[in-house]
Amino acid sequence: MLDLYDFHLSSASHRVRIGLRLKGLDYRSLPTSLVKGGGQQHLPEYRSLNPQGMVPVLVDDEFILSQSLAILEYLDELWPTPPFLPSEPAARARQFAQLIVSDIQSLTNLRVLAYLRTTLKATDVQRSLWFRHWLLEGLDALELWLTAEGHVQHYALGSAVTLADICLVPLITSARRFGLPLDDFPRLCTIETQCMELDAFRLAHPDQQTSE
Repeated sequence: MLDLYDFHLSSASHRVRIGLRLKGLDYRSLPTSLVKGGGQQHLPEYRSLNPQGMVPVLVDDEFILSQSLAILEYLDELWPTPPFLPSEPAARARQFAQLIVSDIQSLTNLRVLAYLRTTLKATDVQRSLWFRHWLLEGLDALELWLTAEGHVQHYALGSAVTLADICLVPLITSARRFGLPLDDFPRLCTIETQCMELDAFRLAHPDQQTSE
């Protein structure tokens, strides 16, 4: 049995839940709140799993792995069907995923927003402006990327779900949760709609998880 330490609102955790569901793998969710009691990720027992104090963490027997993309590639190596990285668009799927994980999510995650509040003394309005700026700029880049690719398919890179979709849907979910306008991103929203017709995406949604 796989163990997943996750936080229901974490986009990174959301990605891994989608991946596990797509692979049809049984796993045990071990909710780890990033806010309760100052954040359970700071507890010594959690730091022993991930010294960074971040979610998610996947435990497979005695093997411990953090970082959502690393976890997803691990799952894809051990359980190759259905593949997250089909051979032909593999590089494009990685590029799309990295745009989200490295360039967008890394600037808008809870750890960054907390630093803005506690260390830089940013107000709620300032933090909201930061979040909106970087997320909307990132969504615009993704929409333009799909336009340049001539996107006409159900999913980001064709007729099958790939790593690109697994990373995109949690980002759109986060944007919706914070009430960001999405009218300028029709291709992204179409992909989200198609993905949400699949059980794996519906069951991995934050609203379907145990809140800590």
